Amino acid sequence: MSLLLGYSPKLFIRKPVLVRASGGGSSSWCKPLLVSSLARILKKAPEQLVYNDAEVTTIGSSHGWVASLMHGVGTLRLHDDLNPVASDANPKRISLPPLVTVPHCQTQIVTNVSLSSPSPEDEDCVVAVKFLGPQLSYCRPSSALGSKSKWFNIRIANPSFFSSRVMFSEKLNMFRIPGAGGQLIGSWDLCKDQHTPKILVLRYRNLPELSEAEREVMDTCFTTEHLVESQSTGETFLVKCFRQSVNGGTSWETKAVMVFTVLPLGNALYTRHLGDLTIFISKSEAFCVRASSFPDVRPNEVYILEDTEIAFFRLADSDISGYTKRVVAPYFIPPQNIEYQVWD
Repeated sequence: MSLLLGYSPKLFIRKPVLVRASGGGSSSWCKPLLVSSLARILKKAPEQLVYNDAEVTTIGSSHGWVASLMHGVGTLRLHDDLNPVASDANPKRISLPPLVTVPHCQTQIVTNVSLSSPSPEDEDCVVAVKFLGPQLSYCRPSSALGSKSKWFNIRIANPSFFSSRVMFSEKLNMFRIPGAGGQLIGSWDLCKDQHTPKILVLRYRNLPELSEAEREVMDTCFTTEHLVESQSTGETFLVKCFRQSVNGGTSWETKAVMVFTVLPLGNALYTRHLGDLTIFISKSEAFCVRASSFPDVRPNEVYILEDTEIAFFRLADSDISGYTKRVVAPYFIPPQNIEYQVWD
């Protein structure tokens, strides 16, 4: 059994969708953004998951499950259609309970979603949804299968978390949110229904000396923070992406990336050395892998996939390569066990 690392989102723009992976027996792996021609998987996906409309909006992905917001009924649905591992004949769709809007909050604009385990069908799986603004909601999808699930809603007091993304830490067994600007990390033990966050104040160390030109560019950028946890090393990284509006405001381009190793007591150490690790940032929950386990994945880099950009940041010398391009399904899929038929 081998691993599926990712797929090229640009392949999900037609019906049926063609996803290619390196062949070799009945199981193999598929490289992110890189496509070989030794074997093929014919993949079908609902058009509305790729081209959003007034009724359905795709809002994020976690562990290969894509979440969509059904505007007409105010519910979320989890799909495995965009995961090349999933069955075309029997795709799984899990409808979650109707959303409940906390007073003075909104549930129409979603920052992202995060699952606590690889499958929402796992008995203990918790799905967390971070809305733009104060509301953080979670439920247990396995209960939804028996129509007994409900949303638990939290109104976050600190505004620095309002626009941030949520991630699940397997190391701590908690959901975590980095504050805007990267000064704080909030951790919620939603698996135990504890709604009061633990706050970690970050102290930056080993900051690089930046030129005046570099500072001027960063000052004009929109900054996003992403927490990433390595399952192989146990390390936690905070990635800051500095993006600038280009092409008359129609797209965004990454101008700089900074990576920090976050220690348990709050020290955030600037680093240019991830060793064998590669970080993947997209509309999916961020993750990292050992590059040596996946041919053509370069170590010590950050791969970035957004609605209008594909970029690669090399930590060793801060080199950024890539291009602006409309990406209809900007999701990296983390490692998955796969088995499929290989066609000649």
